Amino acid sequence: MNSKNGRQATTTMSDSLITLYDIPSTIPQPWAPNIWRVRFILNYKRLRYQTLWVELADVEATLRAINAPPTSYNSERRPVYTLPVIVDFTRSKTSPAVLSNADNIAEYLERTYPARPIYPEGSRALQTLFVQHIQKRFVKPLLPILVPLTHARLGERSQAPVTPSPTELVGTQREHAWRAVKEEFDFLAWILEKNAAPDGDGVVVMGRNVTYADFALCSVLIWIERVSPHDGWARIRQWNNGRWVRLWERCRDCMDVF
Repeated sequence: MNSKNGRQATTTMSDSLITLYDIPSTIPQPWAPNIWRVRFILNYKRLRYQTLWVELADVEATLRAINAPPTSYNSERRPVYTLPVIVDFTRSKTSPAVLSNADNIAEYLERTYPARPIYPEGSRALQTLFVQHIQKRFVKPLLPILVPLTHARLGERSQAPVTPSPTELVGTQREHAWRAVKEEFDFLAWILEKNAAPDGDGVVVMGRNVTYADFALCSVLIWIERVSPHDGWARIRQWNNGRWVRLWERCRDCMDVF
């Protein structure tokens, strides 16, 4: 069942060929940016899928049970299991493809389902660099603001593994953090303005059509809007002459939840 504008929809295992694993919370809609990057692709490519909700406390056990590859390894070379993960039964009901890491999943989905490409010809390297900037630089000043807000909205079982609980910023600390966030948004707006007419619309990364890079950026906007609608999103929607609201609107058709 399809549902527009991000309203949650449901389907059955027998109807779905792909399962996307996500984390539940007290927020009515999904929030996790890395998982949203994958959901955007699934929706954009019009692939049939369902969401399976896994409490944060159960992620490692659940992923080990389905033989999902670890996302990374810690300093002691112990495997680290995080979401997103997908299980794709398209090719085989008995030996499905199981993938972790949003970038790896994006590459797999593009290779396996080439219709409606998220990497237009010749853009893969540029988009990869852009997405790395979003992950490593752009998001960094947001973390001390959004991580405590996100933690507070998790269920009790998902809050338990996070020790100590992150502390929410207040007062001048909070305003200083938002100034750092504004600097990153301003820089990115300056870059994207290079795509203004006649070269493009000035909104999306590749000039005219949405791509994986836009999904990576809009996933961060969704995170902000979900966990801080009256402070964070209220600020950002006013920045850079409404550019970020325009990007949101460009990606809205891919915001369904199944």
